Amino acid sequence: MNSPGTEISELLARTALRDRAAFRTLYGRTSAKLFGVVLRILRDRSEAEEALQEVYVKIWQRADRYVAGSYSPISWLVAVARNHCLDRLRARKPLADELDAALEVADKAPDPEQSAVAGSERSRIETCLGALDADKADAVRGAYLDGYSYDELAERHSVPLNTMRTWLRRSLLKLRECLSA
Repeated sequence: MNSPGTEISELLARTALRDRAAFRTLYGRTSAKLFGVVLRILRDRSEAEEALQEVYVKIWQRADRYVAGSYSPISWLVAVARNHCLDRLRARKPLADELDAALEVADKAPDPEQSAVAGSERSRIETCLGALDADKADAVRGAYLDGYSYDELAERHSVPLNTMRTWLRRSLLKLRECLSA
C-alpha cells in the first residue's frame, strides 16, 4: 500500500502526462486541504472557491514542474495555492486608493454653514406659520410639507374645496410678507 505522499506524487506525475482520471483523483484527495489553505488566506468563501478552481488550473498546467523526492507533494500543492492567493491579495486595490477616491465623492448633506442657514430659515418659517390661525397653519403644513391634496385638506378641516384654496392662497401671501420683512 502506498503512503498518501507517494500516491499524490504519482497522481501529480500522471497529471503531468495529461491523465484526466489522475487529475480528478488528485482533486478528490487534496481539494479539501487546499480549500482550507485558500480560505484561511483570502477570508472570503466565494473568493476562495473561485481561487481554488484557478489553483487547480495551475496545477494541471504545471504538474510537470513538481520534482518527486525534492519535497512532499502536498507541500508543493500548498505552495501553489498559497502563492496564487498572495498574488490575488496583491492585485486587490490598496485600501488607501479607495479612501482617496471616496474623498472625491460629493457629499449631498449640507455643510455646517448651509445647516445653520437652513436652521435659521426653518425658525423664521415656523415663526411666520405661528402668526397664522391654527387651522390655516395646519392646512399649509398639510399641503406643502405632508403632501395632502386640496380635497383631503378640505375634508379634514370640514370646509368647502374653494374655501380651502382661498385659505392656502391667503396664507401663502401672509407667509411671503412675513418672511420678506
